[in-house]
Amino acid sequence: AKAMGLNMCGVDLLRSQNGPMVMEVNSSPGLEGIEKATGKNVAGMVFEFLEKNAKPHDTKTRGKG
Repeated sequence: AKAMGLNMCGVDLLRSQNGPMVMEVNSSPGLEGIEKATGKNVAGMVFEFLEKNAKPHDTKTRGKG
């Protein structure tokens, strides 16, 4: 996320003989697959994190967060 200038993102990885390879970075990731695979409400966990940690106008993006 930091390398792409994003606060949050999804990263698609593949295993290779040379270690993990980044295939895609999504600024608006879908969570259906990871929620199904883990059985966890990932979207809910993200919202809980944001509620606890978000501060008005504290953004690392170029916009006026």
